[in-house]
Amino acid sequence: MVFSSLTFLCLFLPVFLLVYNISGKLTYKNIVLVLFSLFFYAWGEPIWILALLASGTTDYICGRVIDKHSNGKGRKIALVASLIINLGLLGTFKYSGFIIENINALLGTSIKEPAFNLPLGISFYTFQTLSYTIDMYRGEIRVQKSFLSFMCYVSMFPQLVAGPIVRYSEVEKEVYNRKVTLKGFSEGVTRFSIGLAKKTLLANPAGAAAAMLLSDASKLTATTAWLGAFLYGYQVYFDFSGYSDMAIGIGKMIGFTFPENFNYPFECRSVTDFWRRWHISLSSFFRDYLYIPLGGNKRFTARNIAIVWILTGIWHGAAWNYLYWGVYYGIFLLFERYVFGKALAKLPALFGRLYGFLAILGSWGIFFYPTAAERRMYYKAFFMIDTPLSSFLPESILMSHIWLIVVLVIAASSAPKRLYKYMCEFFPRLSLTEPFYAAGCILTSFLMLLGQTYNPFLYFRF
Repeated sequence: MVFSSLTFLCLFLPVFLLVYNISGKLTYKNIVLVLFSLFFYAWGEPIWILALLASGTTDYICGRVIDKHSNGKGRKIALVASLIINLGLLGTFKYSGFIIENINALLGTSIKEPAFNLPLGISFYTFQTLSYTIDMYRGEIRVQKSFLSFMCYVSMFPQLVAGPIVRYSEVEKEVYNRKVTLKGFSEGVTRFSIGLAKKTLLANPAGAAAAMLLSDASKLTATTAWLGAFLYGYQVYFDFSGYSDMAIGIGKMIGFTFPENFNYPFECRSVTDFWRRWHISLSSFFRDYLYIPLGGNKRFTARNIAIVWILTGIWHGAAWNYLYWGVYYGIFLLFERYVFGKALAKLPALFGRLYGFLAILGSWGIFFYPTAAERRMYYKAFFMIDTPLSSFLPESILMSHIWLIVVLVIAASSAPKRLYKYMCEFFPRLSLTEPFYAAGCILTSFLMLLGQTYNPFLYFRF
């Protein structure tokens, strides 16, 4: 069940909000949230609730052990147990097939690959629960003694399957004490409607056009490769940021404040700046729990960057193209740090933005194509090596989607938000139109969903 499905919008979400808000005490609200979250998670494959419960139960117990043994070996054993079990779950479900496939290819063996599907959201909730035990070990948060309250945090459906990655410290107070206010609920509805519009009105059309352009790598032209990468990049952005907006919006509707996950990444002035703006919760997770403990900027910095970006690539998927994608960004970050970063910062902002956008654009071919042969054909076209400049297909798609391209560029920038704030200063009553704006977004999205067949959530498979 995805947030942009009619089942979720017309049945699950309204029923959940009704039952949640008529529940009196906070304990009852937490019970409702856990039950609905488990139902949401079990919608596709109920068996994988066991993986979620295993991860949550492990870290609840480990947190209690760390709290009890504030000094000595017990707390270290609990932390190691949490790391082994959570990373073991993630490794078994997400990477075992990939590892066995490569062993078979390398050694000529015929080891049978596991047949199970990837549990929904496992890359997100294992990191989320790990952050709890690590922060407990560091003494940065208090132990959660209520298993119900802890599972409320772990299983919370708004951000369970595609983020943002929420640390316990960010919602600790709200797990114990939160209120649903009219203002907060209204802001949540508006934020949710914006995310839904991003997904249905922008990501889906951009993705459908990108799929037409990029589906057959053997027929690519230079124009096809560039336009396809452009549209695919905006699809990924609006798909993922739209989901994050919807998650943050639902959180506000029930009294939670989730962290922001995007900050206009296509306005970046470097690749380093891009990753401060894109998937912020993942970048900050790797920074705080891996990069800094390895030594950060103080020692072995180049090694630390390499490790983090190899793992960042692999986190996105169990395939070589994701690893190469992480390496691609790691190389840019190393060059910006050690070669031309200072010079880049002194150049005009327009140059930095052009450089950043082109660097990002060049990465999508690695991300999109799973095989080496397809990537080779794509980059030959991208760099115009023995490839026609254009053909009828990209020109026809460009002409028929020119309106979409203009809207994508404007909507991905901070200009609409800055213009709205500027106008509200002169026309204060303009802010009163937000409910009508939200209603328009939801109604238009509904109409689009009734006729759309292309409606994936890309990050669900991560």
